[in-house]
This record gives sequence, C-alpha cells and structure tokens, in this order.
Amino acid sequence: MKDILQTICNRTLERVRANEAFRPEGAIKELIRPYEKPYAFSEALRRCAFGVIAEIKQASPSKGIIDEKFDYLSIARDYEEGGAAAISCLTEPYFFLGSDKIFAEIKGVVSIPMLRKDFILTPYQVYESAALKADCILLIMAALEVGEAEKLFMLADSLGMDVLFECRTEEHIKASLGMGARIIGVNNRNLSDFSVDNTKASRMRELAGDRLFISESGIMSPSDAAVQRAAGAKGILVGEYLMRARDRKGALRGLLNGQS
Repeated sequence: MKDILQTICNRTLERVRANEAFRPEGAIKELIRPYEKPYAFSEALRRCAFGVIAEIKQASPSKGIIDEKFDYLSIARDYEEGGAAAISCLTEPYFFLGSDKIFAEIKGVVSIPMLRKDFILTPYQVYESAALKADCILLIMAALEVGEAEKLFMLADSLGMDVLFECRTEEHIKASLGMGARIIGVNNRNLSDFSVDNTKASRMRELAGDRLFISESGIMSPSDAAVQRAAGAKGILVGEYLMRARDRKGALRGLLNGQS
C-alpha cells in the first residue's frame, strides 16, 4: 500500500507554499498576540485524573465521510458540556476536510483548550497555529527529522503553545524526551497504512516516564478507555467513536467513567 503519511505530507507542503504566497510569514506574525494562559493544554490535562481529548473531524482517509451533517459548533459544545479536557480539531483540508475557519469558529464558542490537529512540518505552520490561538499543536515524529522536530517544538514553546509529540517507536519517544517534551502521545494507528493496534500505546506507556502520556486512536468503547487508564495513560484522544455517537455527551461520560 502506498505510504499515506508521505502522500499527506507532500500535499501539506504544497498547501503551505500556497498559503505563504498569499500571506507571507511576516504578515502571519503580526496577527499573533500573547497568550493569556500559556500552556493551558498541558495544565488542563494535569488537573484531571483522566482526560479525554475529543476530536472534531468530518472525514478521514481510512473511513471517508464520518459525519455528513457536521454541525461542528454543536459538536464542540457537546464535548465541553460532556466533560472533555480539551478539543482536537482537524485543519487539514484535503484528506480530513478540516480548515482553519472551522478551528477559529470553534475556538470562539468553547473555553477548554484546543489542539490544532494537522501535519505540522514548517515554522510557518507554527506561526499560523499561534495566530489561530491554538493551545497545542501536534508534531508527528514519523514525519519529521529529529532536528526539525526540535526547532518546531522550541518555536511553539516560545510562543506559549504546548506540543503533543506523536510517537510510534521507542526511538521517537526517546528523541521527544531528549527535547524536553511535556506531552507524549502514542498513536495506535499506523499512519503509513492506517492499520490499528489498540494495545500499542499501553505497551509503550512506561517509556514516557513521568511525562503526560496520551493514547491516540483505536479507542472505540469505554472498555478500551479503561484499558488505557489502567495502563497509566493520563488521557486519550478519541475521534471516530465520539463523532459517530448519537449522544456525544453520554459517550464522553462513558469514556471518563469506563462505563457504557
């Protein structure tokens, strides 16, 4: 199977070049304002015994269209009222049908922190994220050289944003820890072929030591959440399960309580 991650990254770089041509980096920097509550994302996770990062996305490469209606503002309100620690919002437009506009509108109606979920490869995207008032960005270690990831992390940190390091291997975790990562995530989904091993994060939990540890993807029931919690995860990032739930508030409470 063709490497999906590489395909998405190539398309992302095309998008970044187009964005830069339309609005240069200097113009983006002028939109950035200091954060009233820097590093709010990691603080929100620390405050809860076990947190759910509830994801908003209309589609994915593996599942296609997830929600035809996609009333994302209503979804965001349900997530906040249901007890989510934070919201993850896709801004990648071609494979996930996300946008910066969707992110900005959601940011305007919720008070909990937000993760800008995209394929962050360049400093320009970090500045974009700060201009959007993202509380956290995702760095996918499988898509970056260690030196590139460190530069992006240091830039985000200097602007007041947290970084969720998404790891697939022991080497990814070690490199992230070496940079001073505060939040380590392990994706149970292989982004090269989108297969899922929902035991991967729990097996790798100990490698992250005392850092905030997030299990990502493949969590489709309260029992799945309970397994991750028992393994020592501080939280879980859940998308499809919540997006397809008829009662999103109830589904969220179920994940938090380990009960359907």
